[in-house]
Amino acid sequence: MSPHAFSGAPDEQIRDLKRLLDVTRHLGATVDLVRLLDRIAEAALAVLNCERATVFTYDRSKEELCSRVATGVADSGLTEIRFPVTRGIAGESVRTGTVIEVPDAYADPNFNRDIDRASGFRTRNILTCPLWGHDNSVVGVIQALNKKDGAFTPWDHDLIEILGAQAGVALQRQFLLDEFATKQRMEYDLNVARDIQQALLPKSNPQIPGFDVAGWNKPADATGGDCFDFMPLKDGSLAVTIADATGHGIGPALIIAQTRALFRAAIYNGHDHDLAGVVTAINELLCHDLPDDRFITAFFGLLAPGERRLTYSSAGHGPIIAYRAQSDSMEELPAQGLPLGILPDAVYEAPGIMSFAPGDMMVLFTDGFYEWQTREGQFGQPRVESLIRRNRERPAADLIQLVYQAILDATERPQTDDLTAIIIKKT
Repeated sequence: MSPHAFSGAPDEQIRDLKRLLDVTRHLGATVDLVRLLDRIAEAALAVLNCERATVFTYDRSKEELCSRVATGVADSGLTEIRFPVTRGIAGESVRTGTVIEVPDAYADPNFNRDIDRASGFRTRNILTCPLWGHDNSVVGVIQALNKKDGAFTPWDHDLIEILGAQAGVALQRQFLLDEFATKQRMEYDLNVARDIQQALLPKSNPQIPGFDVAGWNKPADATGGDCFDFMPLKDGSLAVTIADATGHGIGPALIIAQTRALFRAAIYNGHDHDLAGVVTAINELLCHDLPDDRFITAFFGLLAPGERRLTYSSAGHGPIIAYRAQSDSMEELPAQGLPLGILPDAVYEAPGIMSFAPGDMMVLFTDGFYEWQTREGQFGQPRVESLIRRNRERPAADLIQLVYQAILDATERPQTDDLTAIIIKKT
């Protein structure tokens, strides 16, 4: 700031400083971004005695300047002015961090004439100043256009610097407030989505004569890309689902909810329980809806307790582990086809069948269990199988919790993938 700014200032300068102090008070009380930009522009019009004032916000992530306010000109139909920071005098002010005066706009090679052409405004002279945040980062630019009584003065330079410093801090504060408000809204929406998704999960494990069936889910985020489901059918059988969409969060949660709903609708309305046909139809429908980088591994089963048999179709879900009590051994059962959502004409083989003897179990875990990194590497399938075998007499729900706790004991890393499990045990 020039030395004369506060020494022996004439009445007009004292008046200007009082206006700026008044502006500062109002800037601190304004919590709406558009209104804040309005106030900054209005202050520039008043103290700099110019025809138009424009405030540009600096989008650092895109390296662009955006004008949301352009006062002193009739409505031209423009809703926003956006251009790269490498262009124009405003861009030069950001890049150099300096106040720039242009006495003759059309004689300056850096002047961007596109804005005049779009708005119908004729720019004669310009005074441009960066808006500095409290951390000395540039958060925007203010431009005063067309000084009404001739050329901009050194005192105008002082005024726009004072205004720029005050407005920059206020603008940065508003950005932070808006960011906080956006984060709160996102957290609220995530909580709503989580509550909806959790409501889709079974409230309790099913009571099936002769069987101990348990399911469990723990998402890595507020919402997850895994699910499990139990649906009792009219003929006394139980429809069983476990599915895992790529990723975790709201997007995969929506995909999983759709997959669950499609299977429920197909099985509920079907009479012959043609699993191969059902999975083929679900896959075709999902292929129409999902982007190329999304797919779902899924297991669909029909447990007939009276026949002590589970008929199933696995769309890329694995491993499917069968524990045989008589031989105290583990067997990995094959999948019937590709994950859902990859190829619309994918062919799924005839369903697999597992017959249960007393003590036999089917173990269905999503890959979050196996791939969780421990101090010795991934937790892995062998350790899961070993834990199940050693604790085979425990209830199904206890076995799931035992595996989960064993992983926690073996790792220092936080959960990064969704965890879902189903164990079907013949009692």
